[in-house]
Amino acid sequence: MLSEFIKEKSLDHSFIKTAKDYFIPLAEKLAKNQKQHFNLAKTSSYSEHSKTYFVGINGCQGSGKSTLVDFLAKYLEQNHHVCVAVLSLDDFYLSQSERNELAMNVHPLFKTRGVPGTHDTRLLTKTLSDLKNNRNSGVSLPRFNKAQDEILPSKYWPVVDTAVDIVLFEGWCWGVPAQQIDDLALSVNELESKQDQQLIWRTKVNNILLTDYQPLYKLMDTWVMLKAPSFECVYQWRLEQEHKLSDSHLDRSPHNDCSDNIMSDEQIAMFILYYQRLTEYGLEVLPSEVDLLFELDNQRKIIWS
Repeated sequence: MLSEFIKEKSLDHSFIKTAKDYFIPLAEKLAKNQKQHFNLAKTSSYSEHSKTYFVGINGCQGSGKSTLVDFLAKYLEQNHHVCVAVLSLDDFYLSQSERNELAMNVHPLFKTRGVPGTHDTRLLTKTLSDLKNNRNSGVSLPRFNKAQDEILPSKYWPVVDTAVDIVLFEGWCWGVPAQQIDDLALSVNELESKQDQQLIWRTKVNNILLTDYQPLYKLMDTWVMLKAPSFECVYQWRLEQEHKLSDSHLDRSPHNDCSDNIMSDEQIAMFILYYQRLTEYGLEVLPSEVDLLFELDNQRKIIWS
């Protein structure tokens, strides 16, 4: 399985050690936890106790969240014969037209996808609820085309047609709580100091994080974090991610026409500024809160867990 996965994802063979030392033990732990969770739900008189086990995975842009969840899903399905649904917060972005409306009515910075407020939390809530209830067959899993910067038409969304045992949900700010109001006053970068002088954008982001995102965190049964050394790593990691996207044939399929929306290196440098505040706050507060922490070095190698 490892060799196939490495070939499929175009990974370096050093991934074998990472998988054996960290990812496989994590998968085994999740499988064990899921069985215990399922047995508890089966015998519980509490009707709302879901049989589905939810795993929240946090990590900044380019930290390897997608690789981790894809590996966990494949390993769990092949070795433990469980049904796994993989979701990313990135797949719940609002359409360009919806973000343009936010930009006109609330603040121009909402035109760019990224922060809380630019996700469709209604769709996110419904999807998680459908998976949690575990009685619905045919649950559609939304997908977003980053190269097109648009929601993929729903007819192309994968459908889970059986009860889901484990949900793996990853996101760059997934799990990050709202900040204290006083913490919003100091700008963290030039984007905020020049384009959000009245604190309208960052305050709205923070309020939505509190009201729409934090309640959903309670659905997660366990939390995992891929912790970057600092925000400074994000540019290089995001650069590699965008170059990989540019070379990918996935977004050149008949329903994903080759797009001009692949970002240049300069655009990436500006793009990540939208993520800086919550990324840095997550690096500060989440390590002591998650159930399993993977510390990364500058090359995304795990140096401690």
